[in-house]
Amino acid sequence: MPTFTDAHGVRIHYESWRVPEANAVIQLAHGIGEHIGRYGALIQALNAAGYSVWADDHRGHGQTGFEQHGGDLRRMGRPGPGGMGAAIAGVERFGEVIRDAEGGDVPLVLLGHSWGSFMSQHVVNRHPDRYDAVVLSGTAWLQLGFTNTGDLNKRFARPGGTPVEWLSRDPQVAQDFMRDPYTTHRTLQQLFGWPQSFSLITRPSKRIPSELPLLVLVGSDDPVAGERSAKALLKDFVRRAQLVDATLIVYEGARHEVFNEINREEVREDLIRWLDERFAVD
Repeated sequence: MPTFTDAHGVRIHYESWRVPEANAVIQLAHGIGEHIGRYGALIQALNAAGYSVWADDHRGHGQTGFEQHGGDLRRMGRPGPGGMGAAIAGVERFGEVIRDAEGGDVPLVLLGHSWGSFMSQHVVNRHPDRYDAVVLSGTAWLQLGFTNTGDLNKRFARPGGTPVEWLSRDPQVAQDFMRDPYTTHRTLQQLFGWPQSFSLITRPSKRIPSELPLLVLVGSDDPVAGERSAKALLKDFVRRAQLVDATLIVYEGARHEVFNEINREEVREDLIRWLDERFAVD
């Protein structure tokens, strides 16, 4: 697995799934407590549709976290030196790694899920001209009162269930998550602490180009933030950056991980159709 080294000396592990003459390149940013190994079906579908994919295991997560913590799986998810700022900087740096490898001619799309979507909002604010489109899933408007900081599983807990029923209506997703040695169900606040969690608060930059395409995908039953927060985020992007191509898709009944939901094929098709409309070469 290739790596790059961040400013704190931590080696960030990543993988790439490249296709010849790609319509665009997708930089995939995963969520809290997980890793890129959980995105195989999505990556396969994107490759089949003509899109290359690059994805890294963020600070403290997956292969990066395994090496960082000396193989101690109990510490998975903990970011290490530099905390949230270093994690966001890692996503920024990975974009540079991708661009250096792929060249400047092919469009680059940032696709962030959950925590990955929160960090992606910061990266786009800092580098508004780096990406040719942005996709945010399981995301939120990063203002107080628009993200759930309580028990995400409260509404979905059931006898004999797991702490992560909130991820998907598909019970296999929760079971696989709990069996995976590289995942943790500890929350963002538990892993980073409150001060660093609050450091994620931001709003879309007014420097973002108005022509940047934005797609937001969210489940109506997502306990992290849901439809109200996603609508507020989209509205703020349009108001502050004057976006002319901003789309929100809400999946009725879906929970947090729309790419792992029971209607996952529909979600993948919607994503690929949206990408094709902007990047597919006739």
